[in-house]
Amino acid sequence: MSRTPLSAATSLVAAALVLSACSPTPPETSTDIATAADSSPHAFSADINVADFAERVKTLASDEFEGRAPGSIGESRTLAYLKGQFEAMGLQPGHDGSWFQTVPMVETTADEAQTTLTLDVKGESRALAFGDDMVIGTRSGQPEVKIDASDLVFVGYGVNAPERDWNDYEGIDVTGKTVVMFVNDPGFHANDESLFDGKRMTYYGRWTYKYEEAARQGAAAAIIIHDDAGASYGWGVVKNSWSGAQFDLKAEDDPEPRLAAQGWITGDVARSLLADLDHDLDALYTAANKPGFRPIPLDARMSLELKSTIAEKESKNVVAMLPGSSRPDEAVVYMAHWDHLGNHADSATGGEDHIYNGAVDNATGVAGIMEIAEAFAAQEPAPERSLLFIAVTLEESGLLGSKYYVAHPSIPLANTVGVINLDAMPVIGPSRDMSVVGLGNSELEDILKTHADAQGRVLVPEGAVEAGYYFRSDHFNFAKAGVPALYAKGGDDLVDGGVEAGQAAQRDYRDNRYHKPADEFSADWNMDGVMQDLEALYGVGRDLAGSDRWPRWYEGNAFRAAQDKLIEVRSR
Repeated sequence: MSRTPLSAATSLVAAALVLSACSPTPPETSTDIATAADSSPHAFSADINVADFAERVKTLASDEFEGRAPGSIGESRTLAYLKGQFEAMGLQPGHDGSWFQTVPMVETTADEAQTTLTLDVKGESRALAFGDDMVIGTRSGQPEVKIDASDLVFVGYGVNAPERDWNDYEGIDVTGKTVVMFVNDPGFHANDESLFDGKRMTYYGRWTYKYEEAARQGAAAAIIIHDDAGASYGWGVVKNSWSGAQFDLKAEDDPEPRLAAQGWITGDVARSLLADLDHDLDALYTAANKPGFRPIPLDARMSLELKSTIAEKESKNVVAMLPGSSRPDEAVVYMAHWDHLGNHADSATGGEDHIYNGAVDNATGVAGIMEIAEAFAAQEPAPERSLLFIAVTLEESGLLGSKYYVAHPSIPLANTVGVINLDAMPVIGPSRDMSVVGLGNSELEDILKTHADAQGRVLVPEGAVEAGYYFRSDHFNFAKAGVPALYAKGGDDLVDGGVEAGQAAQRDYRDNRYHKPADEFSADWNMDGVMQDLEALYGVGRDLAGSDRWPRWYEGNAFRAAQDKLIEVRSR
């Protein structure tokens, strides 16, 4: 079924409008968007298909969108494009009569040339180079942060987990001190299934948790020791992600505590530093993985002068709605983050190719929810429950757009049936399996299984359980609030080449393109597997939107108690 054609021309015309108006965001309505769409050579159809998906990814990942950084001209072009797409499908503005939900944010850009981090090691001064040795930033909103001779304390993995009888801060007051810690959580490096969840990362392994806990403990600053395996990515990812503008919610919109400064050092720097302090890095890994570990004061102090440019700005979530035919006050949510790392032309990380296009991460996810939205818009009979399609901002800055939405939802969370998240869809061909990140969480997986079964595919856990992917994408904010959340995509057992080929392709992306300028659209992608994924995920939403079912977190799941509170609210 042919529908109103749309294409990249939409974004370019909208961008011209934005530039002429000197506005950070596009206007709410524009007849020029429709005009540009009508003149596009690509005609979209209501079915989920490769050509439409590829066109949308190619547009969002084009250089014209400049890497889709929040607060940039890339955001303006992205918002205009998404609004035009959803509007042409016949969807409605989904947030208080608007297509957009404003997310207040603070943009902090460290002056790398004027930022100095110096370690006093047994009376000898050692300066660390920004980018090569360390990265550091502030969430304080202050243009200048000074820390003078703050004592260093090694706190293992920086975990305080009473329910696991584990406290890396036991017996020490770190107020005003700088804590140094490993990435991931106890059990990972020891490969011990009896510690935490063994190789599977828990939330205690995420760097966001570690900084929050350090702030709760009163530390002045926190530094994470990087290692490729524990982080599940190389130093280049850390360097690229922490260079240039960094975004955050305003302090009043974020209930979590904040440090004056937080950052990373390379494993090599940590090994050298510890050796000078008569400690062995490998021995500390062993010690930190044993129950009863106690923090170790180090005979070293950190001094920091961190100068940053601070600007209060705003970014936007895009919220489109297809109202339900009989129960419009209940909603199924599809979501994907539209933001990426932007244009690093003026940063120390900027090279010949300085645009971080974010094709796989996450133009694929945004194109995916648009494909599913188009299918729902043409569905007969129409869905009984409402569908929300949310393209959120600031995922790359710590899941901030989704955090803000969960605090200010368009439809109350108690009436939100479930959330289906699309992030970094694998463009490596069809697979015999479907990877469910955090498999074993909720009854949404039971519904997905029926659709995977129909495709001859099996559900499997994510391949790199140590990477903590369940805590690294936007569905996690919904999960913490109690809303059942599903994050699934094609697995590694490829029809052409099996597991070996699938894992090789995933490693190739992780090592060569993830959070790098090389994450660009390619006509050589095999997107047939993504089509299977989208059909299965559309099926889950179709089943939910056409029934009165309220899926539950499985018994014993950490998020079930929060869902119980939502059920109480709904029952009133």
